[in-house]
Amino acid sequence: MLKKVAFTMYPIRDVARARDFYENALGLRAGSVGNQGEQYWLEYDLPGGGCLALTNFIEDQPSASAGGTIAFEVEDLDALMARLKARGVAFRSDVIHSPVCRMAVCEDSEGNSILLHQLKPRTNA
Repeated sequence: MLKKVAFTMYPIRDVARARDFYENALGLRAGSVGNQGEQYWLEYDLPGGGCLALTNFIEDQPSASAGGTIAFEVEDLDALMARLKARGVAFRSDVIHSPVCRMAVCEDSEGNSILLHQLKPRTNA
């Protein structure tokens, strides 16, 4: 039986550039980091559980159209979008509104798709 999602993995090509994006632009802290020469496996333990892994061990190319997208829950979508846009991060969408959330899709430094998600405050009906 399945117990949980162990990690989500994205392929990367430029390790230093990817680390700058995830650590400095998104504020994640690297956990387990391993390498064999120039091949790297980087893990970022996420607040509230889960893990994002980045690697150049595989031949897969980073792609925003690969079909899989990680969605990060954020505290302030507007502030984060402004900060990322100031760093030159490409956005694939404007803010998308749903009855329960607001979200926007951007690309990481390698071209992988990231969804930034902010739940709307609950209203007592």
